[in-house]
Amino acid sequence: MLEALIFVVFPFCMLFAAISDMLSMTIANRVPVLLVAVFALVAPLTGMDWGAYGGHFAAGGLVLAVTFGLFALGGMGGGDAKLLAATAIWMGLNVHLVEYFVASTLIGGLLTLAILVYRKSSLAAYTSHNRFLRHFADEATGVPYGIALGIGGLLTYPDSPLMVWALARLAA
Repeated sequence: MLEALIFVVFPFCMLFAAISDMLSMTIANRVPVLLVAVFALVAPLTGMDWGAYGGHFAAGGLVLAVTFGLFALGGMGGGDAKLLAATAIWMGLNVHLVEYFVASTLIGGLLTLAILVYRKSSLAAYTSHNRFLRHFADEATGVPYGIALGIGGLLTYPDSPLMVWALARLAA
């Protein structure tokens, strides 16, 4: 049962956040809340010691403080800030968090460049009414960075502590 939660909840939330941000430029509060709640319930049941458990929440708190500072300055959306913090809890205060940041940053940079090129192309005028592309075509909106955060999370999740635990349980 624990393995199923670990295999399903995080990837589902990352996909949901990416698709939601692409379609509506919002990431629902229920996504980071679900991530935090499931981690809080599941991690102790995996045998994670309390020091490591606290370190995961410290990672989330640190990331939340930094990202909300960026949100207050207009540098990022509130949904992105909350998703980053909730994902940091799953990754922990270690190299996996850095890997997630690097992957998400690289993907986000490529996504931003692709959207800027697309917005300047003649294709944007023809596809601006498409439900999936309308926010990409609209120069007045920002970049749906939840896409990059979701993909970055999916790419780095297999090496995260809970996923490593769940895979080891299946292998045993």
